[in-house]
Amino acid sequence: MREVTEQMTKTEHEATAELDIQLKRAYQPPAAADGIRILVDRLWPRGLTKAAAAVDRWMRDLAPSTDLRRWFGHDPSRWDEFRREYARELRARGDLLEEVRSLARRGRVTLLFGARNEAHNDAVALREVLLK
Repeated sequence: MREVTEQMTKTEHEATAELDIQLKRAYQPPAAADGIRILVDRLWPRGLTKAAAAVDRWMRDLAPSTDLRRWFGHDPSRWDEFRREYARELRARGDLLEEVRSLARRGRVTLLFGARNEAHNDAVALREVLLK
């Protein structure tokens, strides 16, 4: 039984180890090394033109619900609870998660976000879920 558990853990680790997912603010200039650029915010970043954003896909259905986003308000003291609630919401979007994982197995995927706080935003939490 222990061998099966170790083998499953190794297989799960190998599956996520090959995912190439990076994060970037949508306001930063695009780069060739970004690979597929996916905007994961529900709202388009304020003041950013579509040409300047160079977004390949806008997956707004991967963003947190409006209520959760408003409650969180990028308040670091709410970060842990936000991550738990957002992960719960994402469980209902398995098809979209698998779509991003599939893209990341084939090459780099850059999750774009508009938030100023680069450590506490939906893209950070989403990346954690994708890599699990």
